Amino acid sequence: MTGPAAQKNLRSVPEAAERLTLVQAVNQALRIEMERDPRVLILGEDVGQDGGVFRVTEGLLDAFGPGRVMDTPLAESGIVGTAIGLALAGFRPIAEIQFMGFMYPAVNQIFAHAARYRNRSRGRYPVPMVIRMPYGGGIHPPEHHSESYEAMLVNTPGLKVVVPSNPYDAKGLLLSAIRDEDPVIFLEPKRIYRAFREEVPQEPYTVPLGQAKVVKEGKDISLISYGSMVRQALEAHEMLARDGVSAEVLDLRSLVPLDVDALIGSVSKTGRAVVIHEAPRTAGFGAEVAALIGERALLRLLAPVQRVTGFDTVFPYAMLEGHYLPTRERVVAAAKKALEF
Repeated sequence: MTGPAAQKNLRSVPEAAERLTLVQAVNQALRIEMERDPRVLILGEDVGQDGGVFRVTEGLLDAFGPGRVMDTPLAESGIVGTAIGLALAGFRPIAEIQFMGFMYPAVNQIFAHAARYRNRSRGRYPVPMVIRMPYGGGIHPPEHHSESYEAMLVNTPGLKVVVPSNPYDAKGLLLSAIRDEDPVIFLEPKRIYRAFREEVPQEPYTVPLGQAKVVKEGKDISLISYGSMVRQALEAHEMLARDGVSAEVLDLRSLVPLDVDALIGSVSKTGRAVVIHEAPRTAGFGAEVAALIGERALLRLLAPVQRVTGFDTVFPYAMLEGHYLPTRERVVAAAKKALEF
């Protein structure tokens, strides 16, 4: 799991740009790719007439018709299985699972088939498909609507796993995912679907899979995260700065392939690391990150790697959500623990 060096936070936005939410950026990417490539199809529950439960696919049925934007039965196994067949037949399907917690009926299709066809056919049959899943907590929904089980997906050879943290990356990463020859799980942090806007170029552009991004430069400690937790890392960065601590914020963006060079480069520079994710702690992706740091940067470490995560419990109902999800205060406390070691 290696990748190119991290992209610095130096992107320039051309004049033809607009301020978009993450939902709007994903919608724009879908529209661009459907206009560019007639092989691109969308299928899922309520993606057509209703525009998706979060309105991510709004307007696409009117633009491209029911032959390319298809409402399906409530059958995740059928959605993913159909998408696999379409991909093998030469299309580039984009399947939507309404919530990550609804993917369980489709796990056999994802793990045993989508992830394995290229290997099973000795490279003759790639599976160019994307499975979009809103994931994570923060919107006070009922049970099975706040799961963050990306570690299961990362543990499955043959899948690529991408998690944007902002509108700009969401558009560029999704265009890269749709054009990729392998199945890509595209996890959308619904907590920040409409939380903020940023400048996004109107024209097509891609963000490479497997390339992390240094969001804030720092020299004292690395705050490593992805998805909605990057916002908590940025807020912790500001709080630490008031105490004279220079924290670097690294957005992984892509979990598979993982930009190991950027990860080790950041920690080797600062000597300390806090890994932040909202999934349960045990065997979460942060454990893999901590292990990689220990294997490849042990002699550069000045303190043990700290993890700020969700808890090893079922995701709680709305009233306890704030206690479960990592906060900037928990990130700051972990950072100070490492700094004081």
